[in-house]
Amino acid sequence: MNKFFSAVLSLLVTLCVALPAFGGTRTITDMAGRTVEIPEKVERVICSGPGCLRYLTYLQGQDMIVGVDSIEHRKTRFDARPYAIANSQFKKMPLIGEFRGHDNPELILGLEPQPQVIFKTYKDMGYDPDELQAKTGIPVVCLSYASLAAKRDVIYKSLQLMGDVIGKQERAKAVCDFMEGHITDLSKRTADIPKDKRKSCYVGGIAKKGPHGFQSTEPAYPPFRFVNALNVACPPKGHGKPLQHANVSKEQIVAWNPEILFVDISTSQLGENAGAIYEIKTDPAYQSLDAVASGEVYTVLPYNWYSRNYGSIIADAYYVGKVLYPERFEDIDPSAEADKIYNFMVGAPVLETMTKAFSVKGFEKLELK
Repeated sequence: MNKFFSAVLSLLVTLCVALPAFGGTRTITDMAGRTVEIPEKVERVICSGPGCLRYLTYLQGQDMIVGVDSIEHRKTRFDARPYAIANSQFKKMPLIGEFRGHDNPELILGLEPQPQVIFKTYKDMGYDPDELQAKTGIPVVCLSYASLAAKRDVIYKSLQLMGDVIGKQERAKAVCDFMEGHITDLSKRTADIPKDKRKSCYVGGIAKKGPHGFQSTEPAYPPFRFVNALNVACPPKGHGKPLQHANVSKEQIVAWNPEILFVDISTSQLGENAGAIYEIKTDPAYQSLDAVASGEVYTVLPYNWYSRNYGSIIADAYYVGKVLYPERFEDIDPSAEADKIYNFMVGAPVLETMTKAFSVKGFEKLELK
């Protein structure tokens, strides 16, 4: 009898191992240059790492998810991730591990049903993709995030790769074309403005793994680049590559004395008596700025929130363009445009829901008194 059960068990194991072959497999090369064998047809996946689930939502593949990382379960007053706001069901899904790629193979193996593919962004963050693949027996496909202004070909290739894996090639192309079309539109509206007619500007309070004060900025701030704005924090040509993020001195901001100031509303997480808005209102150095004296201070939406939210970047660019060059954006209502973008990219107009928790709203002229 024991021999019989042993034989049956052996047969079952053999069948389980062989079953994927009956469905067929194919080989792909991921964004890390790894060769990965995946099932011919993929219907169940999980996403590991910052922004990975955002990509899947862009491709309308969120129904394929069988588990999520811990950030989706986090209870917080503030959340500027449109993909998550549009998909509240993520909060109730089984866990696969901690956020930022710190996956738990045991939790993954305990999922029912099992994922056929694990997508992973930021391969050097958290679990090593090869080790995760070895421990779970599930193919791991690496994707990449990049600057929408400087390296969007990397973004598009990642979306196209994900689309190819899950059978969403047409949607992947539509998303890439959508972003590219808006970026082209933004540039066309402002490209012919002479340099001496472009208003100087600065954005402070930029989020970077949490909220920061007014000195936190981005020399390569994409919304400024898309509308050909004169970003005072961006080094002139020939003086080095602009950084994605920088903390500049208060003295330097005063020396620049930009005509227009923008503030990322994520800074309001620091409370009423801290953050960029509080600093602008109370610090004598910032009070000396011409933009503060003339009331030329405006708010923009956060986009660095569990990596880059590309829809928010484009939405911010339309608002920045409207502030700097209103005659070039007469046909644009920034809030309505933002919801059009969110509706296409994540499936819902989430602007109001996203901003209601912040002490100040995005796309507004800041009241300084």
